[in-house]
Amino acid sequence: MKQVEIHLKKRDSEIIVRAIKAFEPVDWIQFDIEQEDRKMIRVLTHDGRCQILIDTVSQALEDRRDRRVTMIPVEASLPEPRELEQDEAASNLRVLREELLDDVVKDATLTRDFLILSGLSTVVAAIGLNSDGVAAVIGAMVIAPLLGPILGFALGAGLGNMPLIRQSGVTLAGGLGVALLVSFLISFALPLNLQSDELMSRTEVRLDSVALALAAGGAAALSMAQGKSAVLVGVMVAAALLPPGAAFGLFVGAQEWTFAGRSGMLLFLNIVCLLVSALAVFRLKGIKPRGWVDQQNATRAFWINVTLSAALLIALMVLIVVLDLGEKVTIGD
Repeated sequence: MKQVEIHLKKRDSEIIVRAIKAFEPVDWIQFDIEQEDRKMIRVLTHDGRCQILIDTVSQALEDRRDRRVTMIPVEASLPEPRELEQDEAASNLRVLREELLDDVVKDATLTRDFLILSGLSTVVAAIGLNSDGVAAVIGAMVIAPLLGPILGFALGAGLGNMPLIRQSGVTLAGGLGVALLVSFLISFALPLNLQSDELMSRTEVRLDSVALALAAGGAAALSMAQGKSAVLVGVMVAAALLPPGAAFGLFVGAQEWTFAGRSGMLLFLNIVCLLVSALAVFRLKGIKPRGWVDQQNATRAFWINVTLSAALLIALMVLIVVLDLGEKVTIGD
């Protein structure tokens, strides 16, 4: 459940009280506060219906600047409220649109700490790949901060939020750019070890790579939509991005162009898969803007992004099949 606190002018309280009564929450109360001509209304409601209440209140007070709505999670309440029937639960989201945006925007912001962490995780990943150190590669994926911009781009596309799309795109490009630059520089300090299984496995572009990236993106988006920690899922996302990116930089620095092309294709394929699956999950979970016009714009943005991403994904999968057939023919000869 969630507790919603609404601070507003007394003149606006009547319309909000009527809306709350029609909403039939678990419980509610209103009282005067110390500030003159102000009231506070406290509402207790189920998670699944909280978004409707927030949208209703926001629309009713849309032109009022002297108001504030606060959402507080409730761990327990006695006596226990009745469970919602299936047809009463308007949404199966355990987090609000506003909560998702707040979490994602913070993690999708390009900051100095984000760039430093991207560089440090790449150092660990590149050394681990070149030395065939599995533990080092896993450690790099744990500290890599690449989950935020991926989810930010997908959520922005789902909501038709162009500023969030641009911000997330810039952050993702910045993180990957730092990773490629750092691994490129490391290639001049370390002789490339082509006997490393960890390194050479990032040149193998197969259809199971598509399944891994799709699963990682979908799991990350679902964890966020359910209000669960996405930290461990973030390791899966980093596994799809950081090692191929570090391998690409190492191969470019060593002028191994064939291997560099394969690891670069794997990196690009994983980015597309992560975005497609995260975008699809956010859409299926019913995360959309409040207003009708914004919903129409979001729907248009969703289908544009899905169409472009699906076309890229199909083209890459066809290329993977062609490359596999070419390798089999070469081995057969």
